[in-house]
Amino acid sequence: MTQMLPKNLEEVRQQVIDRLAALLESQTRTKTFGAGVVELIRSVHQDVLSELETTATNSNDPAISHAISQVIEMCRRLDQSLEVLFEERNRQWYRNGDYVQSLMAEFHSTLTSLSETLIEKDLFERQSRVLERIVLSHEHISQWKEFVQEILAEFHSIFPFNFFYIAFAEEHGLSLFLYYLGNYSDEVKKTARDMLSKQMIAGLNLPLDAPLDIEEYTVNSNEIVESINDVRMITVSVPEHTPKLDGLLGVAYVSIGDLSPQEESIVRAILSVMVMVVGSSKVLSRTLSELEYYAIHDPLTGIYNRRQFNSMLEYEIGRSGRHQHEFSLLLLDLDDFKDINDAYGHLIGDEVLRGVAELLQSHVRKGDLAARIGGDEFAIILTETGREGATTAATLLANRLRDQSFTTPDGKRFHQTVSIGIVTYPHDSENLADLLAGVDVAMYRAKEMGKDGTCTLESLEAQVEVSRHTRDYAEKLREALQQDRIIPYYHAIVDCKTGELFARETLARLVEPDGRILSAGMFIDAVEKYGMGRELDRVIISKAFRAKHAHMGSETDSTCSKLFLNLSAQEIQGRGVLGYAEELCNQLQIPPSCIVFEILERDAISDMTNMRKFLTNLREKGFSFALDDFGSGYNSFHYLRELHFEYVKIDGAFVRNILNSKIDYALVHNLSRLCQDIGILTVAEFVENQEILEALQHMGINYAQGFHISLPTRDLY
Repeated sequence: MTQMLPKNLEEVRQQVIDRLAALLESQTRTKTFGAGVVELIRSVHQDVLSELETTATNSNDPAISHAISQVIEMCRRLDQSLEVLFEERNRQWYRNGDYVQSLMAEFHSTLTSLSETLIEKDLFERQSRVLERIVLSHEHISQWKEFVQEILAEFHSIFPFNFFYIAFAEEHGLSLFLYYLGNYSDEVKKTARDMLSKQMIAGLNLPLDAPLDIEEYTVNSNEIVESINDVRMITVSVPEHTPKLDGLLGVAYVSIGDLSPQEESIVRAILSVMVMVVGSSKVLSRTLSELEYYAIHDPLTGIYNRRQFNSMLEYEIGRSGRHQHEFSLLLLDLDDFKDINDAYGHLIGDEVLRGVAELLQSHVRKGDLAARIGGDEFAIILTETGREGATTAATLLANRLRDQSFTTPDGKRFHQTVSIGIVTYPHDSENLADLLAGVDVAMYRAKEMGKDGTCTLESLEAQVEVSRHTRDYAEKLREALQQDRIIPYYHAIVDCKTGELFARETLARLVEPDGRILSAGMFIDAVEKYGMGRELDRVIISKAFRAKHAHMGSETDSTCSKLFLNLSAQEIQGRGVLGYAEELCNQLQIPPSCIVFEILERDAISDMTNMRKFLTNLREKGFSFALDDFGSGYNSFHYLRELHFEYVKIDGAFVRNILNSKIDYALVHNLSRLCQDIGILTVAEFVENQEILEALQHMGINYAQGFHISLPTRDLY
């Protein structure tokens, strides 16, 4: 599998080695030739010297003998010089030979090192090309199996192989994903499944008899493979220290060809990365699937949630409008479900919710939609169903739920009932907001009628309209509070005997952006329903106290008249309004004795325990208290016995009719006498003419208030 070196690098190696070898061969030949020449010279010199020595010996002429002797000596010196010369030459030859051999070895070593470097660089580049493909994205995560095939196709083009395995531990056993890199016959595939699966299981140290579930994929069908022999498998498992990757055990790379050590190292590194990527992709894929599921389903019951319900309701409105169909909407609220949680615990409560959801799922038709839209509220969209059919279906569901029993941990059995509101499109409304508002009103009407029943919207149009207006006024009030468009108006309270000003009641008014003034009666229902009384009270108290401070000591306030201020029911629940008022009194130097707080009778008696604490704190701080709309309750005398008030304001519904109704006259007269006897001052509201005022004076009523006395004004004095 190792790639050849670049062609030019091999040519350089061959050319240099050839030339160095030729140089070494030439030097060797020169050395051999020189040695032959030296031997020849030595032989010739030897013969010449022998001849000269013989001639000198045989010559009788001393001069000739002497001359020959000198020549012989010169020849011997020449031989010695030639010997030294050839010895030096031999040394040069040996040294040059060693140098050339060393150069050849060094060049070979350098070139080998260079070639290995080029091989490693090539391997790293191939590794990088594979890793570049392993980039997670939303598309890859949601389709992780296809993502794996993309990686393997790129992997195969760079490091050719034949098979790839991915092993997961599932609840039912072992799942193997087998990828064929090529077009294999059925026989080859069977061999791969049987033989290689066993090898992989052994490589992962898993039981050989583990049940297998194999999925097969063909990644590259262009290559045709006839057989698989001498395969090499590289198995990489998930490291023990790695967090669980959705059951991933490991991956295996199978190749028929050989791998160099460097290639095997690179392949293992890539497989290690793939282990993490494949496992993470599957984990994220499952997580995304769960998120998508719970985006539209309720996690407790498994049915659709409010988000999906609203979406499908909007879709059904459009669909039914296009096709001129009608459909109905049911809103189910479990009766007294809080008692289940309180008595048996939230686990049993959850079981009830799941039981209700199962009941709804089993009784709605295909195409209908059941959803849990709140704590113990469920809704059903009944497609192409009119009011009569919806009423029948609602009654059936209520009966089935009533008949179904639930069991507590200690074996006690109990039953659950439901109140159901019904609206029908398009008869009750043609838009989503009104349908939802209408079905809510119908459901609460079903509860008011005794629970465990159903109610349609047919007879509740007026109530729906009131609810819509209440909501609109709540938004108006919120905006007005944010934009400081809430102002106090003041309504005079006079002494019935003298006609002198005794006090002024502070009334909230809302200034519209166009300057129109709305009285509190327009938005008082919104204040009570949406719990906005606390913020409204604080604004009015602050502005009224500052107006009072501005007039203190003036001629208009010479009598230090009282200032009556209304409080909402929220303020008696320990919200600290008395501390707030006391702080303002200290800051503005207003005597608390000038301040009288009013609370409606129905609010005052709704929580007697807190009311007693509130009145005690109120008197400790020096404030007074007036009970408004006195007489409207069913047991007013009981309240007079249990609670002590400085003032009671007699309900105007009685006062305005005292001239025309003997009963109302008697009630107001007797209430006045009763309060006089127990030391409580009375204030009569709705005094609208002089005759009523005179009748009140005759009864002994202490103070009067109404349009006959004066109209509410923006100025305190």
